Amino acid sequence: MNNNMIHAIQTNWVSLVVSMIVIAVLYGLARKRVNFGYRVLLALGLGLVAGIVFNRLKLDATSVSTLGTIYVNLIKMLVIPLVSVLVISSITSISNLGQLRKIGVKTISLFLVTTGIAALIGLLIALAFDPGSGIAQSVPQNYKPRDIPTFSQVILDLVPTNPISDMAGGKVVPVLVFSIFVAIAIVHVGTKRPEAVQPVKQVIDSFAQVMNQVTKYIIRLTPYGVYALIGAMAAKYGLETLLPLVKLIAATYVALIIHFVVTFGGLVTFVARVNPIKFFRKAYPTIAVAFTTRSSYATLPVNLEVITKRLRVSPRIASFVAPLGATMNMNGCGGVWPAVVAIFVARVYNVPLSISEYILIVLVSMISSIGVAGVPGPASISTTVVLTAIGLPIEGIGLVLAIDAIVDMGRTAVNATGTTVSALLVAQSEGEFDRESFNRDEEDQLELNPA
Repeated sequence: MNNNMIHAIQTNWVSLVVSMIVIAVLYGLARKRVNFGYRVLLALGLGLVAGIVFNRLKLDATSVSTLGTIYVNLIKMLVIPLVSVLVISSITSISNLGQLRKIGVKTISLFLVTTGIAALIGLLIALAFDPGSGIAQSVPQNYKPRDIPTFSQVILDLVPTNPISDMAGGKVVPVLVFSIFVAIAIVHVGTKRPEAVQPVKQVIDSFAQVMNQVTKYIIRLTPYGVYALIGAMAAKYGLETLLPLVKLIAATYVALIIHFVVTFGGLVTFVARVNPIKFFRKAYPTIAVAFTTRSSYATLPVNLEVITKRLRVSPRIASFVAPLGATMNMNGCGGVWPAVVAIFVARVYNVPLSISEYILIVLVSMISSIGVAGVPGPASISTTVVLTAIGLPIEGIGLVLAIDAIVDMGRTAVNATGTTVSALLVAQSEGEFDRESFNRDEEDQLELNPA
């Protein structure tokens, strides 16, 4: 065993001991029934500080990364069964297929409009910050251009071929499509022979309750998972990685924050007519989990609990909008990011852009955000589509590889919050938002403290 391996093992023990102390503190706060949101926020801060210290002292943080991966794997475990059972349950609770169609149109329209606004904000902020100035025209050696799927391939990827295989492979979109077909068939058969589908509906409802309880178990681990994920991220990258591209990071986060506060806050205030501060406070668990896991799918179980238990949206609206949003709603990945990167790449390669090309950036961002639903790496694909559409070199994506993980936290948080906002707006328009309970509730509605 060489010296490097011995050093890694020794330093890994140090990071593990530190992590165990942090986890013990967080558990103690849970036992004292400290607010869940405060514990997640504290875990985020402790993870950031610990990760930076690990990086500076060159400590191996494999144990921290492993803890974070365990949490992500557990929460991903819920996605496929939860999506399938809740989509079927929500659609079968809507006996009027015309109402289902109306809800679907409202939901997808909100996704498109908010993504377009996000792209416009990203464009304007990038023009103001000029993040590409002073950046050398070089491409990382490990950069490999992403293939843009054809329209026919995108459509084929959305259609299930073997539902069991799709479930095993974690392909959410085909499972979602299959679940919709099953639910519509149950509704159709139920209109003629209610007794024939009653046993199926009872099994689905019972399984949905069981999965809800499993979800609560996993969500209770969120503060510990947040600490581990942020700690591993900070330990891996440190502060030095961020310095060369700090203007690009700043432009991206400013655009994301503006979209978060102005667009989402405006819709919540003036359309849903609820207190935005109260809304964001209630939605905080979704924001925190999305920020740390960097996965809309992994955030889905938490988001469903937040939408129904804290925002007081009816389960059938939440069960329809949330899974669809985890797949198709990309305000951050498909709106802000492609627009910011397009301006960045144009500046780096000294390619002038006209007003018509700025408009094209916004329009293509909207369309591509829906078109790449279910495709791995949606932010990269959407950005590739936008760069190709306006004639910019796609090699420019390679310039931002170093900070992709850093900005992806903010992008995913905005994606997930956009889904939460859309669920509230759709529920409000359909009369399925319990405004009195929303305004009355002051305590956490999630059962997140250990028994």
